[in-house]
Amino acid sequence: MIEADKRKAIFLLHQEGMIPGEIARRLNVSHNTVGVIIGQEGVLPHTTRKDKLRIDPELLRRLYVDCDGWIQRVHEKLVEEEKIQVTYPTLTRMLRELGISGSQKARCDRVPDEPGAEFQHDTSEYRLKLGDKKVKIIASLMYLRYSKRRYLKFYRAFNRFKMKCFFHEALMFWGCAAAQCIIDNTNLARLRGLGSNAVMAPEMEAFGKQYGFRFLCHEKNHCNRKAGEERSFWTVETNFFPGRSYQSLEDLNQQALEWSTIRMEHRVQGETRLIPAKTFEHERSYLVKLTPHLPAPYLVHHRGTDQYGYASFGGNYYWVPGTRRDEVKLLEYSDRLKIYQAGECPVEYPLPADGMKNQRFSPEGLPKPRYMPHNRRQPTQQEEQRLRALSPAVSAYLDFALKPKGIERHGWIRKLFVLSQKMTPALFIRSIERACKYKITSIETIERIAVLGINQSTEILPSVEIDEGFREREAYQQGQLTDQPDLSIYENMLEEKSDE
Repeated sequence: MIEADKRKAIFLLHQEGMIPGEIARRLNVSHNTVGVIIGQEGVLPHTTRKDKLRIDPELLRRLYVDCDGWIQRVHEKLVEEEKIQVTYPTLTRMLRELGISGSQKARCDRVPDEPGAEFQHDTSEYRLKLGDKKVKIIASLMYLRYSKRRYLKFYRAFNRFKMKCFFHEALMFWGCAAAQCIIDNTNLARLRGLGSNAVMAPEMEAFGKQYGFRFLCHEKNHCNRKAGEERSFWTVETNFFPGRSYQSLEDLNQQALEWSTIRMEHRVQGETRLIPAKTFEHERSYLVKLTPHLPAPYLVHHRGTDQYGYASFGGNYYWVPGTRRDEVKLLEYSDRLKIYQAGECPVEYPLPADGMKNQRFSPEGLPKPRYMPHNRRQPTQQEEQRLRALSPAVSAYLDFALKPKGIERHGWIRKLFVLSQKMTPALFIRSIERACKYKITSIETIERIAVLGINQSTEILPSVEIDEGFREREAYQQGQLTDQPDLSIYENMLEEKSDE
């Protein structure tokens, strides 16, 4: 803003005949500004200031809590969901004025970047709420050092096979790989040694060569060598998690894929001010291009089909057409299951959703199997009815204990019924009442309760009455007074043999 005295001086000099260029040089003002002030005759125009942007404080407080205090995520939700156009500095000022702005974590140290030189990988464990349950989740993240591209996916458990599947999925998505992959000293890829002395497991070394890169462990206590990767996890915690909810593992991974490969691709990155999508186009020529037909990693499992032609895997049953009591080979991929029989693959199944168990699968377009696995065991309705008929206490106990359904239910009923046949009804009922009192469902514990009840019992057991006159019965006497067998025939046979 030009002061009022300087504005008057500019106008007076113009009236005296001085050209605008000379005025601008003498007063150190731009030529355009001099022209504007001359047009205003040296007077500051009276303008009405626009009203300041106002945002509901309660909305800011709610979003701040939902986003765990991460202002960048609050800014995104205001612009995208609430349709409020506010700049980031303005938002931070508003939060400070409300007294709800918090401090953020410090950045890791940065190291020089070279195009095509390296990418990084690491995992991090979190506890997230999937649906109504809070569970442990492993985050696997790949980070391309120069262009800042990311690929993020979550797993229930992470092992060497999952690591191979993740690398294949991420690198095939990019279509290329850098010369080396920086990892920590994890046993997932390392055989022995640390840092520069680390020796990779032969299968992981061969896996890297297949994609045109080699694994490299950073030195012990030198995590800043992987500063970009660590910073990426910090970005996940501060930008991806806050303000989001997930119904399942599949939903979580779908949101993670969109966030890491679309949203972050076109966002300006921190101090570098780089946009990953544009920077990657420059880096692409330095990277190792991958062939589009690289085979996906898989694990081999050997199974036998049952009498109905089903092979079990991962807690589910998969039907193999034309087999009964046969050996099959199962190839487990990251997203599907191939079944081989006699060197041929008659059927292929997609892997079920996370947490799906005790399900039967058969190929679409083929007739259903004649016999179904739920007929493998005879039902236990009769045993259950006989147990419930003993007493209302036993029936109430069964209502409590028989919550799970399926094969485990029938097996438990059979064991309980067999136990009831080993003791008197009165002792069994007393044992069940005690088990119901203490919420016990173990058959072995119920049996110990019965034994303890026998040892502590003071009741006189009824004696068995013996008929003392049973010796006078005709059947007893006939059995006792039978004729002795004639053994002389064997003596004659021996004499005839000796004469010969």
